[in-house]
Amino acid sequence: MSASGTKGIASTNEVIESAVIRAPLSHVWHFIKLPEFDKFWSAVTKAEHVKGTSNETDVVRWTFKDGSVVEVKQDEHSNLDHFITYSVINTEPELPYSSVVSTIRCWAVTSGELADSTFVRWTSKFSSDADIGVIEDAKYKRRDALKGLAEAAAKMVKEHSK
Repeated sequence: MSASGTKGIASTNEVIESAVIRAPLSHVWHFIKLPEFDKFWSAVTKAEHVKGTSNETDVVRWTFKDGSVVEVKQDEHSNLDHFITYSVINTEPELPYSSVVSTIRCWAVTSGELADSTFVRWTSKFSSDADIGVIEDAKYKRRDALKGLAEAAAKMVKEHSK
């Protein structure tokens, strides 16, 4: 309860969005690289490697349609297990929360009516100072990005079937 005796809105500081994309894992995984996000996420107008960072650190700058700029650092990447984990390390303008770490993981759907599709799960864990507005915004942004990923992968399927 707050000082006024009212309960606040309970929320989690994690966003989990998923989708089944009707394209083979190889086509979907092709886009899951930080410098490729502008190829499927309509909110990102430009994705580029940040020069001057250490050889051991993979940092990419995303420029969004609204003019904001986010630098993300790749924390983990596995071509064997098909996942990437990244964290936001710098933003312009400054974000209203301290940190967020996100993971995108892909699995091949191997049987059933959706065989030869890909299941994609995008999780984002925010610091405790992220409010419900941040969480809701992230949810819709992830959904939009997954929709764009599905469209980009479908286009690749169509091009490969010619």
